[in-house]
Amino acid sequence: MKKVLIMLMMSTLILSGCTTTRNTEDNFIVGMEAAYQPFNWQAIKRGSSGVYLDGGAGIADGYDVVIASKIAKKIHRKLVIKKISWEGLPSALESGEIDAIIAGMTASPEREKGMDFTTPYYSSEMVMIVRKNSKQAHYDSVDQFKGSKVMGQKNTNYDTIIDQIKGVKHQTPKATYPELVMALRTGDADGVTAELPVATGICKANKELSIVKFKPGKGFDIDTTVSIGLKNNSRKTELFKDVQRALDSISQEERVKIMEEAVNRAPLYQDQ
Repeated sequence: MKKVLIMLMMSTLILSGCTTTRNTEDNFIVGMEAAYQPFNWQAIKRGSSGVYLDGGAGIADGYDVVIASKIAKKIHRKLVIKKISWEGLPSALESGEIDAIIAGMTASPEREKGMDFTTPYYSSEMVMIVRKNSKQAHYDSVDQFKGSKVMGQKNTNYDTIIDQIKGVKHQTPKATYPELVMALRTGDADGVTAELPVATGICKANKELSIVKFKPGKGFDIDTTVSIGLKNNSRKTELFKDVQRALDSISQEERVKIMEEAVNRAPLYQDQ
């Protein structure tokens, strides 16, 4: 009987250690994929900017984590970060599992049908990652990628915009950027679409790759701003208003500095 009681107690402790935080007014629960550096990634060491992931899943760090931390502090709530796949973020928000999506997400018309977005908290530039020794490395217009094999991240605008290139060989998208980098290395892709901060981190880790920046008017027609997503029809709620006010209090200069620091401390893609 004693052994049975001990085993039951241990089981209870194990289960309690794996439970996830419930939504309450004391918490600010944020969802992100923790796999899109420098916006967000899963870290080994916590550091000064890291936050423990809910449910004992490790540590989250990155630009989004710092922004989420600042907002949580300003609205006087405890920050809780849940690691959720990119595809699962909207449904997690809709069900109330999370309060907000802070994951480098652009407020597209399609997404705005299912959630309310704050004003943008970062604006970037769309570029192409290519092999340094390829002919594509000398391009400065998206039109020059006609006939090239171009690939983007699955279920993002960075995949759908590829069809703006006439005659492009639009390759099957990948779920993560490490997979996209591998496609470049193996020749399955000649170019990969990415935001400049993401591309900078990738090329920093992979010296055989380089970034193609496009001349004015020669790039993709795409909104590269990212915003915080909150529950649909919540714009008039106190939570939405509090989050927006907190975001507004973070200056543009501070946002740029936070991104620069995130790019510098992000783990190398080749080490993941």
